[in-house]
Amino acid sequence: MTSVFANGSAEATGVTLNKDKPLVFFNRQPSDPTTGAIDMASMNWNDKTYYVGFDAAAGGAVQGQLITDYLAKADPAKIDRNGDGVIGYVLCIGDVGHNDSKARTEGIRKALGTWNGSTDPTNSKEGSVVVGGKTFKVVELEGKAMTGTDGSTWNANAATEAMGGWATKFGTQIDMVVSNNDGMAMGCLQASNYPAGVPIFGYDANADAIEAIGAGKLSGTVSQNVDAQATATLQVLRNLLDGLTGSDVYTKGITEPDQYGNQISAPVAYWADQKAVMAANSGVNSGNWKQYTAGTRDAGVKQSTAPAKKVLLTIYNAGDNFLSSSYIPALQYYAPLLNINLTIVQGDGQNESSCLDKFTNLSNFDAYAINMVKTNSASNYLDLLKY
Repeated sequence: MTSVFANGSAEATGVTLNKDKPLVFFNRQPSDPTTGAIDMASMNWNDKTYYVGFDAAAGGAVQGQLITDYLAKADPAKIDRNGDGVIGYVLCIGDVGHNDSKARTEGIRKALGTWNGSTDPTNSKEGSVVVGGKTFKVVELEGKAMTGTDGSTWNANAATEAMGGWATKFGTQIDMVVSNNDGMAMGCLQASNYPAGVPIFGYDANADAIEAIGAGKLSGTVSQNVDAQATATLQVLRNLLDGLTGSDVYTKGITEPDQYGNQISAPVAYWADQKAVMAANSGVNSGNWKQYTAGTRDAGVKQSTAPAKKVLLTIYNAGDNFLSSSYIPALQYYAPLLNINLTIVQGDGQNESSCLDKFTNLSNFDAYAINMVKTNSASNYLDLLKY
């Protein structure tokens, strides 16, 4: 017997229950916020459940390398502002319970030698780094999670306030500023007393950050290939909706052409142990920023003749800079090409209910894409899909 989705989008004699429909978690991987362990119970919800994101650990390493490469070519006399032989930096942490934030903090600290075996904001040690051929001590003056007054994490306004306080507290001890994302980095630059000329690094390659690199305000960022991620999120759903199984689910249209001739151009890998499709990362600086300017879309993804399907997609925080300025526009560009009609609902970044309350009318959709507020909230969404 041929199955049909509950909204009647295909001819059949049966009905596919919500619990049996395709489900993709994206951007925030189901995991334990303390240990980082992947929530495989949720990932094994059904045989059509996958995660799409990027290689967080490799991304942290890319950011760390971006920083050390910059310092290796820098003028020691200009970097060490007070001439004390120590490179002091402050660190904007996004969310202490988020795997991506942890990976970036670890990558930064390992590159600078300040890694003390923990991503805790207060747990670092003295490190060392080469600046223009000369070895300097490195000290993390302060690391802080940027949490807004409303409880939201990765908060740019909190970063602006923190930077203002740091500039006053540490003065010329600050030789560098590092952030877990571009939103907070740009927030730091908004501080009225931001020390002119101090290098600052972000992560995400948002449009405003790329422009800031071109203008000489931001020193570097990391692209997590948002177009590859957004397209892969949709492509995995498309493949599942088209009835593909096995390796075809995470290869067709991703690492090899699908039946419509589409294929993502950027490098993407599949991690079988996590049921995860992961995009690669790349460093962006003054030498290559023009390659990452806004408006560049993947020419490998064109209009398909696939049957139209409806997908309900959640965004954990309407105010998240990366998702609102980069991810959603990419989704909205590629979804029509894959004949996916997206319904996007957005939360407040603080309360899971802000997303869950909009995760409704589930039988009207052929598939679901979930971006949670908290990484350990997958079961809350699955509870709604049981019937």
